[in-house]
Amino acid sequence: MSPQAATKHSSEPRGNGMNFDLPEMHTMLRDTVRKFAESEIAPVIRALDEKGEFSEDLTRKMGQIGLFGIIVPESYGGHGMDYLAYAVVCEEISRVDGSQAATITAHNSLGVGPLYYFGNEQQRKTYLPQLCTGDKLWAFGLTEPSAGSDSRGSKTTAKKVEGGWKINGSKIFITNGATTMNAGVTVQAVTGSKGEGRPELSCFIVPAGTKGFSARAMHGKLMWRSSDTSELYFDDVFVPDENLLGKQGDGSKQMLATLDRGKIGIAAMGVGCAQGAYEKALAYAKERNQFGQSISRFQTIAFALADMHMKIEMARNYLYKVCAMADAGLPFTKEAAMAKLYASEVAGEVTDMAVQIHGGYGLMEEYDVARFWRDHRLLRIGEGTSEIQRLIISRSIGCDD
Repeated sequence: MSPQAATKHSSEPRGNGMNFDLPEMHTMLRDTVRKFAESEIAPVIRALDEKGEFSEDLTRKMGQIGLFGIIVPESYGGHGMDYLAYAVVCEEISRVDGSQAATITAHNSLGVGPLYYFGNEQQRKTYLPQLCTGDKLWAFGLTEPSAGSDSRGSKTTAKKVEGGWKINGSKIFITNGATTMNAGVTVQAVTGSKGEGRPELSCFIVPAGTKGFSARAMHGKLMWRSSDTSELYFDDVFVPDENLLGKQGDGSKQMLATLDRGKIGIAAMGVGCAQGAYEKALAYAKERNQFGQSISRFQTIAFALADMHMKIEMARNYLYKVCAMADAGLPFTKEAAMAKLYASEVAGEVTDMAVQIHGGYGLMEEYDVARFWRDHRLLRIGEGTSEIQRLIISRSIGCDD
């Protein structure tokens, strides 16, 4: 059964009464994606990681089983699932490999999200169908060399000209931007001033192949080595007026809303990364013998594994709460920040302990825990650093009042 078939038209309630079990349809989705990740991704990921190679083959296979356009309605070529389904997918792919999960997560939330939520009907019909199949990817151009956490410090500009806009500037650390599968990017640019030194920010759709738009893949990464990370360059890039996304001046609001939804994916990746490392550590502890018994029998190791299991469960349950809020249309900015912050830091604690339990073997790349430890590190930086999440949370509880 395909993932989309597993979750379509499910009316089963979630969080009804005291029942916090994953609904049956989402359990079927989880099992389907887990089987795919273990059979298709696991056998090749070490070689891809060593070469730092993005896999178009795996990307298309993920598209074929319905992992792109997850939350997009069927009327635009999507699969009409919910955010819980999206989180389950991101978690299960991350349980095996962070790089392929990064491709999925960035495309669904950062790539497709702005087009679906803020695009007009014509823009949705033009771009979304091709982005829900896995044949094409879309990027999200926000971060710049001098504008990371301070997204309003963007130096990329869009100047109004006859019939459209000319964009100049650059972006960095952009997922899915340089692969040949890229179909374009949504880019934030300064379009004016709101006074008192505040920039007016707007978002534009820039299709791949537009004159003056180029991308360069970034290599030598610590983590997510087989995902596509790029630098984007805009040299007098002309886009027509119809490529403005939403209203002029709404760019910052659009990007912040996109990041809120993106944090669900990053939190799910944190849970999946931690789960994968924990399972490797538990299996190793049961197999490794010291002083005449498996090290899982040593209280220090047993308690560490118990803590790992507990923290993963806590992160997962809170993540699912945030998904329920998003699916219900409730505000979830604070909750998304909390889920992302906690899950990413749990991933750090769990992967670090997984390496410790492996001892010297945990430092060898032939053991998956080394990759899990490397891959978790971006989760505490991407989609807003841990420090920014704490800032969001502190403001939401009235610390600035």
